Amino acid sequence: MSRLRETLKQWVFVSALLGAAFILGLELRTLVERHGLWPGGGAATAVLPPAVNANLVPPQADPRSFVTADEDALRQPMVFRPAPGGVLRATGTIDLGAASRLAAALDNEEQISTVSFNSPGGTLNDAMAIARLLRQRGLTAVVEGGAVCASSCPLALAGGRERMVSPQAAIGVHQFYSSMEGSADPLQAAADAQMTAARIARHLSEMGIDPAIWLYALETPPRALYYLREHELRRYRLVTEPRLS
Repeated sequence: MSRLRETLKQWVFVSALLGAAFILGLELRTLVERHGLWPGGGAATAVLPPAVNANLVPPQADPRSFVTADEDALRQPMVFRPAPGGVLRATGTIDLGAASRLAAALDNEEQISTVSFNSPGGTLNDAMAIARLLRQRGLTAVVEGGAVCASSCPLALAGGRERMVSPQAAIGVHQFYSSMEGSADPLQAAADAQMTAARIARHLSEMGIDPAIWLYALETPPRALYYLREHELRRYRLVTEPRLS
């Protein structure tokens, strides 16, 4: 009972902090258009925002040198393509309808055991729906070397029954950005932010992830990322195995 009370206290504390820091959900396309998230350059160039400068000691590692991606592919709505070994590759933005397309892909490919993410994030609702689908079907979630799983993507990754990340992958979080900025009543926006924060904390708890992992997003503006380190991935249980062999 004492442990349960401590867990509930932590959940409430995390929710309150998240609610104070988050603006409503991420709309990646709006973020790209307004803030130039994607730097110039051709295909197969790093497309990630810089690591946040949080005066960390030691300084935060910047994994962008490992990550290459087709900029156009990551901008596009998420696509699901089967690969050898029972792998389904999920590439692109988590857009509205991505979870439904994943369900259809899994129904068409009976031998899938693993979903491999390469995504800069996207909508919260579909990211969490993807996680629930992975958990219901007992699938493994991975982020392979050279890939990225950022913004809302870790919420999808959390759904894997087993979760593995390559040491040459980038797992990043930052504040959510509202495409409705300036159009909502401030009091309603604050209330909505609190509800969104509670949903995120509840989702992570249900997936067996410590919700405190999302506190790293608090001081990270949308134009940067906090890249989670291997010991942080283990500590907050975002991975069950820290390295993907």
